[in-house]
Amino acid sequence: MNLILIIALLAVGSYLVAVIENWTIKGKFRLAAPAMAAMAMLGRESVLSHKPDRLFFETAPVLLLLSALLAIATIPFAPDLIITDLATGALFINAALVYVLVALLMAGWGPNGAYAMIGGWRFLGQLMAYAMLVVMPITAVVMRSESLLTTQIVMSQDDLWNIAYQPLGFALFFIASLALCFLPPFDLPIAKGELAGGVEAEYSGVRLAVFRLGRLMLIFTLAAAIVVFYLGGWSGPFLPPLAWTIIKTMTVAVVMLLAGQLMPRIREAHLLSWGWKIGIPLALINILIVGFLVLMVP
Repeated sequence: MNLILIIALLAVGSYLVAVIENWTIKGKFRLAAPAMAAMAMLGRESVLSHKPDRLFFETAPVLLLLSALLAIATIPFAPDLIITDLATGALFINAALVYVLVALLMAGWGPNGAYAMIGGWRFLGQLMAYAMLVVMPITAVVMRSESLLTTQIVMSQDDLWNIAYQPLGFALFFIASLALCFLPPFDLPIAKGELAGGVEAEYSGVRLAVFRLGRLMLIFTLAAAIVVFYLGGWSGPFLPPLAWTIIKTMTVAVVMLLAGQLMPRIREAHLLSWGWKIGIPLALINILIVGFLVLMVP
């Protein structure tokens, strides 16, 4: 029952993310816009590029979709609403999201096209920049809760949310989440003004619909992870726990979609430089601060 309900929440949440993304790009709030776009894509022929690697080409969109589904399996929406409460749940989320890189590399290599390949390698460069900014903030979150259980992480924030306890970790994880979803200003893998869609360039029809659905689900999943790690999960007054999780998740998703719209796209060389020279030292400082607070402050 939990599995069916969470998948339904993921589907509805992803649709709302698509509505909000369309609004941020086109400036018009149209509730039916994603459905119309999906019908248009499903009605088009799925064209194959010249001499593609069929295995990679066909698998990439599905793998992107599955990575979001796997990651959400250990995210609690309420005290008793979780697919599987793994003892290593926090690390499992990170492990599942690694397959986003695999999917985008396959999407870049499979079509046998120059733009797609450049987009795939660009995402690999982004991974080198943000990978530690996912793991290290999660480490600090786990230090406070003294558990890898995502439900325990939520309960550890009953008195004070982690966004107040470790704001630096929140900022780093939020930025890394934008890069992982390749949202502006970290949309180097698709870069429509430069690469004509990048990793999406050679996809059409049903394949493109699955690819874009996977990205929407990824945004929703990471927004839910931010809520669990930093915003107290289901906690809140008056409303039921599930309602609070949904409200917080959609609020984070809106902020994620709006955050980079007014910022210029960052070059991959600059992203790597900032990630290693600034991001990782700040993540280490965050771990030291949290460690001091855990040891010294009741």
